[in-house]
Amino acid sequence: MRDPNQRSDYPLFVRPWIFIRGVPSMDFLPPEGPLEVAFAGRSNVGKSSLINALVGQAGLARTSNTPGRTQELNYFVPDGYSGNAGDLPPMALVDMPGYGYAKAPKEQVDAWTRLVFDYLRGRATLKRVYVLIDSRHGIMKNDDEVLTLLDKAAVSYQIVLTKTDKIKEAGVPRLIAETLEKIKKHPAAFPEVLSTSSEKADGLEELRGAITEAVKQGL
Repeated sequence: MRDPNQRSDYPLFVRPWIFIRGVPSMDFLPPEGPLEVAFAGRSNVGKSSLINALVGQAGLARTSNTPGRTQELNYFVPDGYSGNAGDLPPMALVDMPGYGYAKAPKEQVDAWTRLVFDYLRGRATLKRVYVLIDSRHGIMKNDDEVLTLLDKAAVSYQIVLTKTDKIKEAGVPRLIAETLEKIKKHPAAFPEVLSTSSEKADGLEELRGAITEAVKQGL
């Protein structure tokens, strides 16, 4: 259901969005067309909740309290596009499988990892990855490993802190400063850290603006 009270300076985010495809392997990727921005992060970091909050549609991206629920690349586009040549949406949002879920079977983890990183290395229309970091934990070992891989793949990415409502408000600027210091060694990292709360709707407009600008630069 769309939030009727949502307001934004970025009209694309207040129109209806739809789920178009789940991609379990590279063979099922949609044809390259619209520019793509993807959301990565540890399992249960709040990727699906953040996507839903960005577009004001509860239930667009499936959310779960069970880590590892998202096992595919899930594609979302603004409603009203046929997908035919000449009728492509201006961009697509991609919800990527979470990483770092230790309880999943190794074969499953390996399959997810191959899918995600094959996508990162081989998708020409991918313009930026938003790497979500839980504010309660900061950048952890698994996160740093992913940032290093993104550097090697030369994929532009930006850090987005999630669940800032779960920590003291005074701690947010300090966490942003600490995170900026940690990403200095990562050449593909965008030198600005965003902070968000899906529950409180904090930082969503700033993230919409960042996504819009990234897509404009990719045109």
